[in-house]
Amino acid sequence: MAFTEGFISDLVGRRATIEDRPIGKVADFLVAKPDAVFPQVDGLVIRTDQGLRYAPIDSVADVDRNGNVALTIAPTQAAPAEQEQLYLVADLLDKQIVDVDGCKVVRINDIEVANTGGRLRVVAADVSLAGLLRRLGLRSFGRRWLSKIGNVPRSMIAWDSVAPIRDANPSQVHLSVKQSRLARLHPSELAEIISDLSSREALAVVGQLDDETAADAFEHLDAETRKNLIDDIGTERAADIIEEMDADDAADLLADLPEEQQSQLLAEMNAYTAGELRELVKYPEDTAGGMMTTGYVWIYPHRTTEATIRKIREIGPASEFIYYLYVVDKDDRLLGALSLRTLLLALPTAFIDRIMESDLVTVDPLSPAVDVASTIAKYDLLAVPVVDDAGKMLGIVTVDDAIDAIMPDEVAKKLPHLRRHGPHHAAT
Repeated sequence: MAFTEGFISDLVGRRATIEDRPIGKVADFLVAKPDAVFPQVDGLVIRTDQGLRYAPIDSVADVDRNGNVALTIAPTQAAPAEQEQLYLVADLLDKQIVDVDGCKVVRINDIEVANTGGRLRVVAADVSLAGLLRRLGLRSFGRRWLSKIGNVPRSMIAWDSVAPIRDANPSQVHLSVKQSRLARLHPSELAEIISDLSSREALAVVGQLDDETAADAFEHLDAETRKNLIDDIGTERAADIIEEMDADDAADLLADLPEEQQSQLLAEMNAYTAGELRELVKYPEDTAGGMMTTGYVWIYPHRTTEATIRKIREIGPASEFIYYLYVVDKDDRLLGALSLRTLLLALPTAFIDRIMESDLVTVDPLSPAVDVASTIAKYDLLAVPVVDDAGKMLGIVTVDDAIDAIMPDEVAKKLPHLRRHGPHHAAT
């Protein structure tokens, strides 16, 4: 194959021949496994007098310097049906994609391919104006015109940084976290991209994410966008995503929904998570109860430090906030707390009730957000426990959630929300 590298616009519309006899023109390119780092082109679509025909890439004998394609056998009537296949022209040109490294949504004007190891592979997306002019057959005009308006950069995005926005059925197309390039984005960046898309495109992006990645992104979306997505993705998928969210963020989301919709979503969740969220939703959003999360680690006072450390190693991967350990009795009454530093520096045989701090600062679940933030600032805390009148521990308010709650809207809009993502409270 003489063709070494170039753009598909150089090949589309070019003549296809068998033994120098014209049979049609190149119309498209089939990629059977688009999630490969640099996927190979598996075949060409040829437009003939009899309609569209398919030519496997192995039947391409040569591509001359003008882009004309010589085939060894006649193309077949239909292309093979693959689950995740893409047609480069029909599915990608003029379509929006996510530039994972640039953290933005762009539009593909052309696609660069290269012959590597005897295989034609997709290597980059061209999102530049020059790419559009080239595709329209205005390459010479584009060079002259662009040279007059200054130095216009060649905007190429390597294919391993491209995440196509596809209208895919999540039940049929399975993209794991490792496979989905969208999962490389920070949740706040992914949320910004979703917010910039149309409802249909946003739905397609969420459909390509696993539940945990989608949950991280949902925590950074505004209430209106979240509500619209919940309506679009359906009750079962929405419930799966909400279960993966921080309890406080999940409760905030549910509180913005009609009671009937809340009930439907909670009915799809496991009983334990649903019970926790029902309790959290009861509190106003601007109170300690509305801000708190159940993602804390509690321990019993009779354990030794050595046994506690072993247990923390077991639950550590599933617990984000373990800077403080909260000591409770069998009725969940708060007895004390200790820092992770205190635990690590204590003797292995020391009992928790001997090294814990029992004189604690706590807040009531109905304490206003401003008072909670003031308490955290005054005592220089990373989190403050929330307890009821009987001293039963209900949750904690972390410093980042307290800041979020009192931050003016105009400031919050300018800053990415950097939240901790964790599960429900864990016991040791």
